[in-house]
Amino acid sequence: MVNHSSSRKLLEDSDPVMASDRRQSAIAAEIQRGVCRALRALGHSVVTELSLSNSRRADVVGLSPGGDIWIVEIKSCLLDFQTDGKWTEYRPHCDRLYFAVSPNFPSEVIPNDAGLMLADRYGAHLVREPVEERLGAARRKAMMLCFARAAALRLQLHLDPGCGFEI
Repeated sequence: MVNHSSSRKLLEDSDPVMASDRRQSAIAAEIQRGVCRALRALGHSVVTELSLSNSRRADVVGLSPGGDIWIVEIKSCLLDFQTDGKWTEYRPHCDRLYFAVSPNFPSEVIPNDAGLMLADRYGAHLVREPVEERLGAARRKAMMLCFARAAALRLQLHLDPGCGFEI
């Protein structure tokens, strides 16, 4: 007999259906779409809204063909940037940290050691590369497992929306 409450809890903890938590503004959703398209064009696999081990949730995580992990923090407006300082907690979980903003965002406020992308719903332009801070082996493995599990669970839910949620 399947314990449905524990199945549901496992799926919630691994964040498979939280690709969008519906709190995202329309501007942020368009930036996210453009960033994902740009990363895919670079050959990266992409997962959005990925829960990290520190209980933060990264907007976009890209996994390069060589195993590099990029986190892209989306900022929809200046107020969003000024009131959300959680992005500093993403650095220990990636090799490269980027901000993605709309073309009319005052990009001079973005820290110089972070990468910068200008994005709209159709794509993103890499304006500045970040300072690279390579992950240690244990953290890289943990991030790759987190990424793989989330991607696999989301695919499974896409193919079979009822899996894990039967009552």
